[in-house]
Amino acid sequence: MQISVIIPALNERDAIASVLASIPDENLLEVLVVDGGSNDGTAEIASAAGATVIHEARYGYGQACASGLAVARGEIVVFMDADGADDPRDLPALVAPINTGQAELVLGSRLAGYLEPGSMPWHQKMGNLFSAALIRHLYGLPLTDLSPFRAALRLPLLSLNLHEMTYGWPTEMIARAARSGWRIQEIPVCYHQRLGGVSKISGTWKGSVLATYYIVSTILRYR
Repeated sequence: MQISVIIPALNERDAIASVLASIPDENLLEVLVVDGGSNDGTAEIASAAGATVIHEARYGYGQACASGLAVARGEIVVFMDADGADDPRDLPALVAPINTGQAELVLGSRLAGYLEPGSMPWHQKMGNLFSAALIRHLYGLPLTDLSPFRAALRLPLLSLNLHEMTYGWPTEMIARAARSGWRIQEIPVCYHQRLGGVSKISGTWKGSVLATYYIVSTILRYR
């Protein structure tokens, strides 16, 4: 099945070119970079590298993901970050369970895979462990990580009608998919140190607290 890769981006000029260059060509239909108002040339670099750039003025990580999903054309959509932490070389393994009819949603687990030293702050790791444990307890899903690096069937994903336009969007995807009886799998992936400075989420206390709030509240609300 053909693949659309969706990459939300905001001021990621140090990473976006290498990320795009590392995406495997196999069954790749398009790469959509959803730019949230970068002022460092991210959009121009992405366009020059062959990606389709979508300019999204509305705020929110979930909004960027949803905007990319709305225009994607591939049968499979893959979401990944623009900072170089996710490893695009894991993409074939990520979509394999969907291509073989074993899953509708596949999550790339950083905590079950390889974590490059210094790639994940301790509080981000603990937050992911806690959130995954909550998912296991409330939804019965044997997850280890709520990584945003994931693949899903596009049309069923659109039918979930996700509307959490914050950091909780990836978590809402899991919750609604579980309630809809989707087959959800997890595979180990590699996770590297991000390029271009500290993370806008885990690199600040405000971002970390907000992300934790949106993720946990979304888990509890849909259960």
